[in-house]
Amino acid sequence: MTSPATAATAPNPVLRIAPAAPAAAAAYFGAGLAFHADVSDVASALAAGGDPGFVVLDSRSTGSWDQGHVPGAIHLPTALIPEQAERLLDKSVPVVTYCWGPGCNGAARAALALAELGFQVKEMLGGFEYWAREGFAYETWEGREQRAADPLTSPVDSEDCGC
Repeated sequence: MTSPATAATAPNPVLRIAPAAPAAAAAYFGAGLAFHADVSDVASALAAGGDPGFVVLDSRSTGSWDQGHVPGAIHLPTALIPEQAERLLDKSVPVVTYCWGPGCNGAARAALALAELGFQVKEMLGGFEYWAREGFAYETWEGREQRAADPLTSPVDSEDCGC
């Protein structure tokens, strides 16, 4: 059993490894934002009307696409990127990739394949799962659908989470 004095001086799991220096943290988090966009920001940019300055790419299978996808997204499964990306996409327009959700790294694989071909690319964090969970409309093979926002992922009384 640990004595109270030992417990008070032992580092907790959060601080067992000290936080990075502020400059290193700024570089790390700034780099992360260069590689990622979240669902709410993508939805907001698309809803603003006009050209958002990027295209959204769904890298999942046709069956997954048919179950639901972001309106206006381009469907290009990851395996087909090497042979079709240059025909379907413009290298001067950034691409935002997504797949199923946080438990799937398909969007990262698609982003890698596109970057290797010379495309500017970001990954949409949360994927299709969080698109639907945050209450944004989506399209299926049967038409347009929308679910109520999950209060664990989206503010109930506001469109702005304050992030």
